[in-house]
Amino acid sequence: MDFFELVYKRESVRKYRDKPVNKEDIERIMESCRMAPSACNSQPWRFVVVTDPELKDKVAGASYSTVMRFNRFASRAPVIIALVAEPPNWLSKIGSSIKDKDLYLMDIGIVADHLCLQAAELGLGTCMLGWFDEAKVRRLLNIPEEKRIPLLITLGYPKKDTARKKIRKKLGELYSFNSYR
Repeated sequence: MDFFELVYKRESVRKYRDKPVNKEDIERIMESCRMAPSACNSQPWRFVVVTDPELKDKVAGASYSTVMRFNRFASRAPVIIALVAEPPNWLSKIGSSIKDKDLYLMDIGIVADHLCLQAAELGLGTCMLGWFDEAKVRRLLNIPEEKRIPLLITLGYPKKDTARKKIRKKLGELYSFNSYR
C-alpha cells in the first residue's frame, strides 16, 4: 500500500476482535519504531509490550474509572504498549534548553506515529491513550519511579475492516505559503 492510502487507513480503533497479535507482527512494529528519527539520534524511548491477558487487563484498568469511562475499550485490546520516555542524549538536552523546546516529546510523537502506521500497514488497529493513572501503570510494569510514560497504545485487529470517514479541516485551512494567514 502506498503512503497516502496508509494515512487514510490509519485511525484510532476502539473495537477489537478477540484474536491475539502474533509476535512477528509486534517485532515488525518494534523494528519500525527502532528506525524512527529523533533529535540528535537520541532515541529517548523504550516500550513495554503487554501481552499477558491478566496484566494487560490491569494496565487497561488504569486508563479508566467509574467516573472517567471513556477508555473502557482498552480492556478489549489484546495488546497494550507502554511508551516510556528515556533521558535524551546530552546534545538533544542542550538543544532543548537553548531553543526552549522539549525535543524528546517531539521524538515521542514521531515514534508513536511510526508504531501506529506500521500497525495499520499490517492490518492492525491502534489507539493512543494519554489519560491513565501513570503511577499505577509504572508499578504494574516495574517501570522506575523517575521514568515518565507519555502514552499507552492499544493494539489489535479491528472489528471493522473499513475505515470510517475522517472529519478534518479543509485543505485550505491547513496551510499557507510564505506567511501565516
